[in-house]
Amino acid sequence: MASNFSFLRTQFPGLEKTGEFAERYLYSDSNSCLFKLGLLCEDIVNKMFDFDNIAMPYQMKDTLVNKIRLLENEEYITEDLARIMHRLRLGGNEARHEGTDSLQKAKLLLPQAYSLCEWFMQVYGDYTYQHQEYHLPAEQSEAAFVETAKDKAEEARLRKQDNEKAQQAVPLPHKERSQANLQAANRRPKTEAETRCLIDEQLRQVGWEADTTVLRYSKGCRPVKGRNLAIAEWPTDKVPGNEEKGCADYALFIGEKLVGIIEAKKWDTDISSVISYQCKDYARAVRQCDAEYLLGQWQDFKVPFVFAANGRPYVQQLQIKSGIWFADLRQSGNMPRAMAGWPSPLGLKEMLQENTAEGNAALDALPYDFLQDENGLHLRDYQLKAVQAVDNAVRCGKRTALLAMATGTGKTRTVLGMIYRFLKAKRFKRILFLVDRNALGVQAQDVFKEVKLESLQTLDQIYNIKELTDKLIDAETAVHVATVQGMMKRIMYAESEERIPAVSDYDLIIIDEAHRGYILDKEMAEAEQLYRDQRDYQSKYRYVLDYFNAVKIALTATPALQTTEIFGEPVYTYTYREAVLDGYLIDHDAPHQLTTKLSEQGIQLKRGDTVKYINKQTGELDTAYLDDDVQLDVDQFNRKVIVPEFNKAVLAEISKNLYPDAPETYGKTLIYAATDTHADMIVSMLQELYAKDNLDSDAIMKITGSVANGD
Repeated sequence: MASNFSFLRTQFPGLEKTGEFAERYLYSDSNSCLFKLGLLCEDIVNKMFDFDNIAMPYQMKDTLVNKIRLLENEEYITEDLARIMHRLRLGGNEARHEGTDSLQKAKLLLPQAYSLCEWFMQVYGDYTYQHQEYHLPAEQSEAAFVETAKDKAEEARLRKQDNEKAQQAVPLPHKERSQANLQAANRRPKTEAETRCLIDEQLRQVGWEADTTVLRYSKGCRPVKGRNLAIAEWPTDKVPGNEEKGCADYALFIGEKLVGIIEAKKWDTDISSVISYQCKDYARAVRQCDAEYLLGQWQDFKVPFVFAANGRPYVQQLQIKSGIWFADLRQSGNMPRAMAGWPSPLGLKEMLQENTAEGNAALDALPYDFLQDENGLHLRDYQLKAVQAVDNAVRCGKRTALLAMATGTGKTRTVLGMIYRFLKAKRFKRILFLVDRNALGVQAQDVFKEVKLESLQTLDQIYNIKELTDKLIDAETAVHVATVQGMMKRIMYAESEERIPAVSDYDLIIIDEAHRGYILDKEMAEAEQLYRDQRDYQSKYRYVLDYFNAVKIALTATPALQTTEIFGEPVYTYTYREAVLDGYLIDHDAPHQLTTKLSEQGIQLKRGDTVKYINKQTGELDTAYLDDDVQLDVDQFNRKVIVPEFNKAVLAEISKNLYPDAPETYGKTLIYAATDTHADMIVSMLQELYAKDNLDSDAIMKITGSVANGD
């Protein structure tokens, strides 16, 4: 029988030979098959580096895993191709070092290696090549295949020929190559088996034990106390449209109890309807002999949760085709919905225990007096009103709420009261406090550690709190402080086997400074789906919010349009003017407009003029001659051009209204600089201006992020 990989012969005969040998080893020596597939992957990666003259950064070790990471980071390959490469790499490593002998794994990886080769052919070989279906080789009765010395020499010769071709090729511009790679990748057919590999990896990342090739019912895998197993091909009774007994793709077990069923589909399947038919059919068709594993029965369903997935990452514009579709079958009114990721075993366990009605009743019954206790949090009236407004929104079933409170009115302290009430009433179990800068996170952590609540205890003395440096939660975690950038990295850019946050980790997210970064997703035209990475259309900040199945409460001093589009109109507003009238803030003075000749006319430099500039590479002052006329406006001062005399004149005028020797009487003054270097210049000039006044040396200081480790 001809090899499936014969299409490579005209362009890459070395790859063809390695693929052929992998197929011939399939039944007689699956370990050697996996080894060959790992070699095939390594050859493709190395050829990509040669074709486009890609260099490894000096700080990265020249390993296959790092090469694959670099190709993905530089957009030479998509995430799904990177995952295939890692599967082949790991399979080859196991075959080489551990002597793995897994026919099932080899059968799973061969079609994926073939698909990778088709993609490689379309991008680096014959651009007109058209996809052909892969047919798994039939088991032959002839003697087992063993490579001869002649076979090995021929394979080595052909691989060398492939390598020389790649090394002699003229590299394409990165943008052109990246677009061709992406277009071919998005057209690449993806099978249900590939989806299962992806689901295995994703389930493992959130705490399930999953391996379609090993943890299968047919291989004797059964639920075990103390383990969280995703068992593949779990048998069921007959389902509608199938006269034979059915088989769920996965059955999820927490210990010995069946908590969920997963149905895996091909990449291009519309999965929203899979929930309504196949998933529900399997949930009804649990066999009588498996009754010992059931938690209960809800109408005619014997499983509480069902899932359907096709491997596509969740994108709002492709909702019915993407994400992980989920339905809670315990109540008939629960509608199926798409999720951005998988729940963890702990998350499903907590969902089973959750009682929103009881939590709302407890919140309603909980008095507010402890929030205004003079020996405790001692909230002001407007802060208490903010807490009450959010309470009401939550009890009314709102999934989002926005608080608009002027800067300086104590939003963090208000949040502390809100968090404590929610945890004390057990309305929420685990809260994520999301900030966009480390400094805000540290500030919140300090408040949680220092401000007394009840019985002179702080929040972190009453509840378990995870801080900025903690990546994951545990069962006891009540509050987790994290930056949106850190959470984004953990969710979107984790390695394939690295633990990541589950969508069920938090049931409430409180977002500080919500006007920053949280923009709506871009619109995706239908034609662009073929040649654009779907992640390009996601606001990464927004993706973090949508990822978790949680109520979202946002805080801001300045609601922007996109803020209200995401979180709705504010449920409570306390303005700067109200805070001034109530005596909590001091009103600002009328602005002083300083005008100079330079600020009005700018700077004109003529062609041929000699100018001094700072060489960014060396930090030294160099000289250059201008080839053209240059006009610099005031907005570019201290950024593109440094004008010491302009700064001295402005600071001399400002200093007439500053009193740095009496901050207790007149307060402190912030002067905003254009750059970090400009800040140093301002400090030096002010110190010269006040040199005769015998000031304390700390009266004039730079406080940018470059000093004191950013604190």
